[in-house]
Amino acid sequence: MQLASKTALVTGGSRGIGRACVKALAEAGARVGFVYQRDQQAADSLVAELSAAGHTVRAWQADVRDRARAQEVIEELLAQWEKLDVLVNSAGIIRDGLFAVMADEHWAEVIDTNLTGTYNYCRAAVRPMMTQRWGSIVNLSSTAAEFAARGQVNYAASKGGIEGLTRCLAKELAGRKVRVNAVAPGMIETDMSKAVRNMAGDKLKEIIPLKRVGQPEEIASVVVFLASDAASYITGQVLRVDGGLSLGGY
Repeated sequence: MQLASKTALVTGGSRGIGRACVKALAEAGARVGFVYQRDQQAADSLVAELSAAGHTVRAWQADVRDRARAQEVIEELLAQWEKLDVLVNSAGIIRDGLFAVMADEHWAEVIDTNLTGTYNYCRAAVRPMMTQRWGSIVNLSSTAAEFAARGQVNYAASKGGIEGLTRCLAKELAGRKVRVNAVAPGMIETDMSKAVRNMAGDKLKEIIPLKRVGQPEEIASVVVFLASDAASYITGQVLRVDGGLSLGGY
């Protein structure tokens, strides 16, 4: 298997793309820890499902905005499994609204969760990865980072920041054989995107060249690739997985 003997940690792992990443990493042979914020029932069901299938998995409750808690989670993971090979930063939220009337707390919530949360877990993970001289970090961005949409100033700013963080961190860590990449999904069928998908209706599929929205598993498969040795010469890249949406045109 692609990730046999590897240990991975996924933030936002109880739902959506994060949940698909936990499952895909486990099925690729990794021991997988994941962080969830509130939904203990969803986290417990995922642990039970994967454990029943013979995989090694553990969940930690944490708010990714809490830097001290990020350090605690990774220290506990290292105490149990001795190493951390793969970090997937998937935790994210949206608080859409036009900029002129955007609540200050909605700006802060999105930046603090999406961008600072990614920073917090990268910060806690890099030292053990540098020490073992191997690691792969995969950050979840979005096509929104590059292609403007009304009502998403906060979200686009957070994802643009993640892409900048990814490129700079990749350059800093390359000498220690730690790779850092990002995946930028387009419209994916998750609870978080439901409101936008419902609002756009059939028009959304018309502007996607593949004529459909993506599935979380299609993002997870790219994450597994970037985490594995099959991507050993890839770092500092942002891979769009969007059904051709970013090509533009109609």
